[in-house]
Amino acid sequence: MSVRAWDGTTYDRISQTMEALGLEVLARLELEGGETVLDAGCGSGRITQALAERLPRGHVIALDESASMVDAARERLAGLVDDGKVEIRRGDLLELELPEPIDAILSTATFHWIADHERLFARLHTALRPGGRLVAQCGGEGNIDVLRSKAAAVLAHEPYARHFADWHAPWNYAAPEATRERLLAAGFATAECWLTPAPREPEQPREFLATIVLGPQVQQLPEALREPFMDEVLAALGDPVVVDYVRLNIEAVA
Repeated sequence: MSVRAWDGTTYDRISQTMEALGLEVLARLELEGGETVLDAGCGSGRITQALAERLPRGHVIALDESASMVDAARERLAGLVDDGKVEIRRGDLLELELPEPIDAILSTATFHWIADHERLFARLHTALRPGGRLVAQCGGEGNIDVLRSKAAAVLAHEPYARHFADWHAPWNYAAPEATRERLLAAGFATAECWLTPAPREPEQPREFLATIVLGPQVQQLPEALREPFMDEVLAALGDPVVVDYVRLNIEAVA
């Protein structure tokens, strides 16, 4: 998955915007209440918690690659873990292996941090029982184009530019038709994918951008340049700060 570093405690504190988007995705997942569901890229566990509430007789496997995110999820979901409702694992979705097929996979704001969607979808398909469902959302084609272009204009000048000479963006904002083709090639019987514009105004724009949206760029800079970079980006964006999200929605049946 992603090579970027995450601070699970900070993410949990400021991720109301991501939680709201994720709850909309969860609402699309039809559940009877007794299923076993994988939360693929659980982050700090906000959506995992809501998912578990919809499974009074079921079970949630919450997986994330970030140790910091897993620690934050364990703290948030301690009671559910103790009750056996939620199992939290640290792992890479590209290496996903489960002891037995599960009923559904939910994922929000994770797949765009994974470069190899072909392998990702193959692993997810293997994890599902026949007829099992994948419901997901991530950044898609055109995601934060305006915001990224303004940040890129700042980074094109010194003292920032020298730190990005060999830098490669860690995101994969895929198009819906290409994603559908990859899902079908991975073995899914049906797949539907579409884009949805979802602009948001985060409550704590500076911290939200530095931690979530522009985290890879901020982490690429030395400590002394991070705050000046954010000062310039925020000045370029103006007030209010709008994150021009475009979400790629996925629904597929194994």
